Amino acid sequence: MRMTRYFWLFAVAAASLLAGCMDRADVGLGPACESNLVAAERALSHAKANRIGEAIDWAKAATLIGAARTQQQFSEYQNCYLKAKKAREILRRHG
Repeated sequence: MRMTRYFWLFAVAAASLLAGCMDRADVGLGPACESNLVAAERALSHAKANRIGEAIDWAKAATLIGAARTQQQFSEYQNCYLKAKKAREILRRHG
Protein backbone atom coordinates (compact mmCIF):
# COMPACT_ATOMS: atom_id res chain seq x y z
CA MET A 1 0.00 0.00 0.00
CA ARG A 2 2.79 2.38 0.87
CA MET A 3 4.59 1.69 -2.42
CA THR A 4 1.41 2.44 -4.40
CA ARG A 5 1.07 5.81 -2.70
CA TYR A 6 4.65 6.77 -3.61
CA PHE A 7 4.14 5.59 -7.16
CA TRP A 8 1.09 7.81 -7.63
CA LEU A 9 2.82 10.76 -6.01
CA PHE A 10 5.77 10.30 -8.36
CA ALA A 11 3.49 9.91 -11.40
CA VAL A 12 1.59 13.12 -10.64
CA ALA A 13 4.83 15.05 -10.03
CA ALA A 14 6.35 13.78 -13.29
CA ALA A 15 3.22 14.61 -15.29
CA SER A 16 3.12 18.13 -13.85
CA LEU A 17 6.77 18.69 -14.64
CA LEU A 18 6.40 17.46 -18.22
CA ALA A 19 3.27 19.54 -18.81
CA GLY A 20 5.10 22.65 -17.63
CA CYS A 21 8.01 22.02 -19.95
CA MET A 22 5.78 21.49 -22.98
CA ASP A 23 4.05 24.84 -22.52
CA ARG A 24 7.30 26.77 -22.28
CA ALA A 25 8.63 25.45 -25.58
CA ASP A 26 5.73 26.80 -27.62
CA VAL A 27 5.36 30.19 -25.92
CA GLY A 28 7.92 31.83 -28.21
CA LEU A 29 6.31 30.51 -31.37
CA GLY A 30 2.77 31.63 -30.49
CA PRO A 31 3.32 35.29 -31.37
CA ALA A 32 5.40 34.34 -34.43
CA CYS A 33 2.56 32.10 -35.60
CA GLU A 34 0.00 34.88 -35.18
CA SER A 35 2.10 37.57 -36.88
CA ASN A 36 2.85 35.30 -39.85
CA LEU A 37 -0.82 34.43 -40.15
CA VAL A 38 -1.86 38.08 -40.16
CA ALA A 39 0.82 38.90 -42.74
CA ALA A 40 -0.21 35.95 -44.93
CA GLU A 41 -3.89 36.93 -44.77
CA ARG A 42 -3.00 40.52 -45.65
CA ALA A 43 -0.83 39.36 -48.58
CA LEU A 44 -3.63 37.12 -49.85
CA SER A 45 -6.15 39.97 -49.71
CA HIS A 46 -3.71 42.28 -51.49
CA ALA A 47 -2.99 39.71 -54.20
CA LYS A 48 -6.69 39.13 -54.84
CA ALA A 49 -7.53 42.82 -54.85
CA ASN A 50 -4.75 43.66 -57.32
CA ARG A 51 -5.16 40.50 -59.41
CA ILE A 52 -1.57 39.50 -58.69
CA GLY A 53 -0.72 35.87 -59.34
CA GLU A 54 -2.98 33.03 -60.33
CA ALA A 55 -6.09 31.64 -58.73
CA ILE A 56 -4.29 28.35 -58.08
CA ASP A 57 -1.69 30.14 -55.98
CA TRP A 58 -4.45 31.98 -54.10
CA ALA A 59 -6.15 28.67 -53.38
CA LYS A 60 -2.90 27.08 -52.17
CA ALA A 61 -2.18 30.04 -49.90
CA ALA A 62 -5.75 30.12 -48.56
CA THR A 63 -5.61 26.40 -47.79
CA LEU A 64 -2.30 26.79 -45.95
CA ILE A 65 -3.67 29.75 -43.98
CA GLY A 66 -6.74 27.75 -42.97
CA ALA A 67 -4.57 24.82 -41.91
CA ALA A 68 -2.31 27.17 -39.95
CA ARG A 69 -5.33 28.63 -38.11
CA THR A 70 -6.35 25.09 -37.17
CA GLN A 71 -2.84 24.33 -35.92
CA GLN A 72 -2.94 27.55 -33.89
CA GLN A 73 -6.17 26.52 -32.19
CA PHE A 74 -4.52 23.29 -31.04
CA SER A 75 -1.39 25.15 -29.83
CA GLU A 76 0.74 23.56 -32.54
CA TYR A 77 2.60 26.81 -33.05
CA GLN A 78 5.57 25.41 -34.93
CA ASN A 79 3.35 23.85 -37.60
CA CYS A 80 1.24 27.01 -37.69
CA TYR A 81 4.34 29.13 -38.23
CA LEU A 82 5.64 26.89 -41.02
CA LYS A 83 2.32 26.79 -42.88
CA ALA A 84 1.83 30.57 -42.67
CA LYS A 85 5.41 31.12 -43.83
CA LYS A 86 4.86 28.80 -46.80
CA ALA A 87 1.66 30.68 -47.72
CA ARG A 88 3.56 33.96 -47.68
CA GLU A 89 6.27 32.47 -49.90
CA ILE A 90 3.68 31.34 -52.45
CA LEU A 91 2.16 34.81 -52.56
CA ARG A 92 5.56 36.54 -52.66
CA ARG A 93 6.52 34.76 -55.89
CA HIS A 94 4.10 36.93 -57.87
CA GLY A 95 4.12 40.09 -55.82
